[in-house]
Amino acid sequence: MAKPPSHSPLAERLRPQKLSEVIGQQHLLGEGMPLRIAFESGQPHSCILWGPPGVGKTTIARLMASSFDAHFITISAVLGGVKEIREAVEQAQVWLGQGGGLGDVAGKRTIVVVDEVHRFNKSQQDAFLPHVESGLFTFIGATT
Repeated sequence: MAKPPSHSPLAERLRPQKLSEVIGQQHLLGEGMPLRIAFESGQPHSCILWGPPGVGKTTIARLMASSFDAHFITISAVLGGVKEIREAVEQAQVWLGQGGGLGDVAGKRTIVVVDEVHRFNKSQQDAFLPHVESGLFTFIGATT
């Protein structure tokens, strides 16, 4: 991941760019722990990251997308709706090579991060779930 421009907020400029830069979260990222195993195996798994603001949920999700060389999509469950979910599904299909048109990048996995996932309503869940279950993309939910 490239460093953000100097006019970016301080938190964005200081965000870890590599897994080794993440401080804390040893229960997830320490030797033999679940997310460390996923990173080392190259096999991303859908998961929900829970914790208070600022503990690194979104950063870990971005690092997963980067380390797995995956297309990365972020959806806000507060601001987004079924339309954004459908757009994410279409993008994932194209990147995987099911929608045509990308040539060299076809076959690339997609990781979809949903911020504030606990705010998803029933219709959003219904639009999202079949694609998570089919493995079209890896789902990472972030919630407080």
